Amino acid sequence: MSFFRRMLLVGLIGFHAPITHAEMNIEITEGIESAMPIAIVPFGFQGASGMPVNISSIVNADLGRSGYFKTLDEQSMLSRPTTADAVRFNEWQSLGQNYLVIGQVAEGAGQYNIEFQVFDVYKGTQVLGYRMASPPSELRRTAHQISDIIYEKLTGIKGVFSGRIIYITSQSQGGNQRMHRLQVADADGFNPQTIASSPEPLMSPAWSPDGRKVAYVSFERKTAGVYVQTLATGERQKVAEFPGINGAPAWSPDGQKLALTLSKDGNPDIYVLDLSSRSLTKLTQSYAIDTEPTWSPDGSHIVFTSDRGGKPQLYIMPSSGGGEKRLTFTGDYNAGASFSPDGKNIAMVHGNRGDYRIAVMDMATRTVNVLTEGRLDESPSFAPNGNLILYASRKGGTGYLSAVSIDGKMQQKLVFDSSEVREPAWAP
Repeated sequence: MSFFRRMLLVGLIGFHAPITHAEMNIEITEGIESAMPIAIVPFGFQGASGMPVNISSIVNADLGRSGYFKTLDEQSMLSRPTTADAVRFNEWQSLGQNYLVIGQVAEGAGQYNIEFQVFDVYKGTQVLGYRMASPPSELRRTAHQISDIIYEKLTGIKGVFSGRIIYITSQSQGGNQRMHRLQVADADGFNPQTIASSPEPLMSPAWSPDGRKVAYVSFERKTAGVYVQTLATGERQKVAEFPGINGAPAWSPDGQKLALTLSKDGNPDIYVLDLSSRSLTKLTQSYAIDTEPTWSPDGSHIVFTSDRGGKPQLYIMPSSGGGEKRLTFTGDYNAGASFSPDGKNIAMVHGNRGDYRIAVMDMATRTVNVLTEGRLDESPSFAPNGNLILYASRKGGTGYLSAVSIDGKMQQKLVFDSSEVREPAWAP
């Protein structure tokens, strides 16, 4: 059985490897050679009750795991200034640091007031200063926002530390029973929240463009159904449960429609469902398997996977249907497309001689660049900044999540303790 048909089968009947769930640890498996040395000094604190979240520690972890920065251990610091007049630049120069981050947190009436500064050590000048307030419940997210601000200032690339990811886990309940969970977490794996659970498989999660809803496939009624769930309230609606395959939901950029794979007419084809009227439009009509639709950011086109040419490849068509054109010609297998936010690139699963890796195609030149070295990499999803791709990997029978920069220079492994995860998607 080909990888494509095997993966389609997985999408129909579920994934039955023993899986548990836990918070993630992130390992940098490959970083940028020219990573910038940076010191994040522990932030000062003023208050009676103590700081519930160590903001500087979170910032240090965020910037360090990005691969673009080399952070300094606290034990190596010669001093720990919290104000600009206490900074002695010669100390940090002697430690080989390019940048220095200091800050203070003050407890106020029902909130925390945070101030931080970033200095260019060798120029002896401030490059960034910021003040913000945060309620206690949002301190961790605020810390990630600080990381985003610093990252963008020093690299010119928008940060994604304050973003969220969604993924699927399944935990053994003993015997042949498992509980499948759809979970949302911070980008660093903290604060995992289960938004759906079922003893039957869950799969194919997809964020709405505004990040407020998720579409996914559930087999809770023993057959495949497509559901849309509002994260804030938990309210959900079943939007598709036709005879046969109901799978691979993908939101239109305006959030008004879902592209789906349905086989209600006999063969798996691409349809578009209007969520308001519930009207269906059939876009493809082929004797092959057409699946995994994804919309271009401007909504004008849909890219999908089809084996109509004999082997699974990517095809593109107007979002109104018709005029399908083959998009990929390099490699034995190309599937599971994901557009970058600017529409200039497509991430995909690229197969050649039995290896399935994450690759990126430049839409202007049609050049394909293979980014990963795994043998069973799948489910690529672009981060909102377009610079990072989240995907699922397998090695030695264990599944985990990974991330790679679009140039392939930085790679992360997102490890769940004693667990296995799949089908990640980055929130818009």
